[in-house]
Amino acid sequence: MDGRKGTEEDGAIREIFSMACDKLLTYTQLDCCSSHSALPWQGKNLMIHSITDPSQKPLHLTGHHGNVSAISFGKNRDPLMLCSASEDYVIAWDVARCYRKAREGAIVSGTVIGTLLGKVVHLSFCSLDKKVSVCAGSKIYILNSKKEEVLAVLKGHLGPVTASVFFPWDTNILVSTSEDRTFKVWDLAKEEILYQSAVLSGCPLLSVYVTEDSKQLITGSSDGQVWHHTVLDDYKCRLVTKLDLHNIEQKQRRIQESQAQQTAGISATTGDGVIVETVKPVLGIFTFKPYSRHTEERDGGCLWIGSSDGLYLVNLASSELLMAFHFKGFPYYPDLSITLAGSLAVTQTDCNIHCVVTSLFEPRMALWDIRLPGQLDGLCSQLEKAFPGQELSVVPSFPPMPTSPLNAELTRRDPNPPKKAGPGKPGGVKDQSVVFHTQVKSSGYAVCSQRKMFTPKTNIQKKTQRPTKTTKKIDGLLREYPSGLAAPSAQHTLLSASPTHTPVFCLQYSGNGKQVLCGLGDSSVLLYKCSLSGSPSVYTGHNKAVSSVCWSHSCGWFLSASEDQSLRIWAAGSKEPTLIMGRDRFSKPVRSAQFYYLDKFLLLASGSSVHLFLSHLDPTRDDIKRYEQKSFSRLVRSFSTKSGTDITAMSAINDFFSYIVLSCGADRSIQVFDLNVGSVAMEIPESHSRAAHHITQNKGSMYCSQSQDSYNLFLTSAITDGMKLWDLRTSRCVRKYEGHVNRCHQCTAAFSPCGRFIATGSEDNCAYVYDIRSSSYLYKLQRHTDTVLNVSFNPATPELLTGTLDGKLGLFRPGERASLP
Repeated sequence: MDGRKGTEEDGAIREIFSMACDKLLTYTQLDCCSSHSALPWQGKNLMIHSITDPSQKPLHLTGHHGNVSAISFGKNRDPLMLCSASEDYVIAWDVARCYRKAREGAIVSGTVIGTLLGKVVHLSFCSLDKKVSVCAGSKIYILNSKKEEVLAVLKGHLGPVTASVFFPWDTNILVSTSEDRTFKVWDLAKEEILYQSAVLSGCPLLSVYVTEDSKQLITGSSDGQVWHHTVLDDYKCRLVTKLDLHNIEQKQRRIQESQAQQTAGISATTGDGVIVETVKPVLGIFTFKPYSRHTEERDGGCLWIGSSDGLYLVNLASSELLMAFHFKGFPYYPDLSITLAGSLAVTQTDCNIHCVVTSLFEPRMALWDIRLPGQLDGLCSQLEKAFPGQELSVVPSFPPMPTSPLNAELTRRDPNPPKKAGPGKPGGVKDQSVVFHTQVKSSGYAVCSQRKMFTPKTNIQKKTQRPTKTTKKIDGLLREYPSGLAAPSAQHTLLSASPTHTPVFCLQYSGNGKQVLCGLGDSSVLLYKCSLSGSPSVYTGHNKAVSSVCWSHSCGWFLSASEDQSLRIWAAGSKEPTLIMGRDRFSKPVRSAQFYYLDKFLLLASGSSVHLFLSHLDPTRDDIKRYEQKSFSRLVRSFSTKSGTDITAMSAINDFFSYIVLSCGADRSIQVFDLNVGSVAMEIPESHSRAAHHITQNKGSMYCSQSQDSYNLFLTSAITDGMKLWDLRTSRCVRKYEGHVNRCHQCTAAFSPCGRFIATGSEDNCAYVYDIRSSSYLYKLQRHTDTVLNVSFNPATPELLTGTLDGKLGLFRPGERASLP
């Protein structure tokens, strides 16, 4: 030991000790627990260092005749077990007994549990410390930890096995990774493979980790790729998400530089020297224990991923990098004796991390103490409020300001005011119509003057009995949305919306759930009953594909926008549009359009601007001057994006008063407009690896109530980058969904009215239903004939409607015929 000691001024990483070795220890398995760390010493021996009591002398263990190649601590603390391996022996040690023997001056010895198994590269205890898995060559030996006994030998990998761990909840199940770039799940009782993955990467898999609470399996490769799988009840594994350490680090650095430029007005620096891009092999995956409200996560939470150049704290749910400790670079700790790690092990105790590490190119090893409180709390608060001083929420907490564009009113002007009768004509014969046109006046010569005796009352309305409290249905619909039911999973109806197999580009239910609109690629709009029974009403007039449809809050109007740069508003039941807004209003196609602010405004996204219109809708028409519209609209204000990029998707809530409008740009950003102020309130850069093509909010339903905070959740979808769930209050991605296939088509997503489920289309002719709290999908809705482009939940009943690329509509309801993967 060379006596290098860290001080409190060394930064977040403090080197407790560093020592030279007699040989290079690259890729040698190290381990540490909450109380001790174990390192090879002088090749054939072991050194145990107390973390809780630094003043205690290190314990030296001897017994191997070959160089120690793997070390692992047991899972339990009473007694604390340690296992070490070399080419000659695998030895199990009782740490407390070894300390006691050393204090007594007796010979410290362990129990040989394996002999001549070959070069061991990895060891692992089961949760009960009764079994030890030994990886040697392409075989896995399962040994008894109390005596020399081989319980099982697992064969099946085509290359050397690199790591293996027991499942925490079942000691008879083991998972292993290999240089053949696959992982396997084993049944130890039958010595057979329960699940075998496909080839995941072009580089060997080095590490594996299994979480106990959420039953997640995480593997890492030598090129910095991390795969996140969920373990099903039958021990089959389903891929949830994949992330690249290098990519997420570069993204985090770009976001920080952008925020620094916006807040300080200066260019962010990344250190004194030039950043050299290095390969980031996943040397180990370790547990992260949250100790504050900022960092508590669900569904696997956060994990420490150790690589050759640093430690990375990664949120598995959102695939985001929360923190990085670099051994060399920025920030740089100059007093560290090791700048590139060949192997490492990490343990966390409350707010501190202890890390044992060996050098990649030098025969040296060290023990580090990493302090977390200030760094982590500062980072989390920075993430939770990326834009200080602004507390955004979809549900407003105060009325609109006097200068708000939302206070604009439309002066109603009747283009044909009625004519008043002259004072010199107090009576006379009234004009009577003799033709069927009610607007064409007659001279009245063929009608005799008659005295009106009485007018019969013909509009007598029968008194209807009010529904009692025990009534469960209103017009066939449930009074309250059954939020306790399962998600729709069984196909009820499948029909063709068009004989020409035109794509269904958009879907939307009316607010009462009785009707549904379908926008097709042949420029038509179809209006169906919610059950899809009977023939639909067809609305035509657009010249190109319909890009969006939207119901008004009152369900009396609906609009359709098209790629022909026009928007049409229709009255329910009328075959002719009430209002047409054409190319003279928009220079580019209308990407998204909807009613807004409880039907007071029309909100449209075209080009790089969001347009806010007031409109007067009058469905009456003159029978002769049919081309004249009595409806008209007026532009209140236009809001442009900061970068001037085109808007690809837009969303706002119309069911209640809200000032917030969300938009996605072609520059991959998400911009939040506050229409109460009339400007961009927040911008989230690089939301996806590609521009998001769809954004939708958790709008709830009049039939179901949710907590106020849940309305701040919204979803974005991007090609090749899955779906992301965002929280408007923190401007953070809180979860990512990648179980579906979305490589080229613009598949959309939707929230269920209860807010518990998310549905999305997919290119494998299926629709996927997710639990909002888990990144793994619940149901895979099959039996579609082509790519599912659109999905929509019925706001009144638990139904899901899907629209496909070949013009098919599918209706799904909860049932036993769920397509469970």
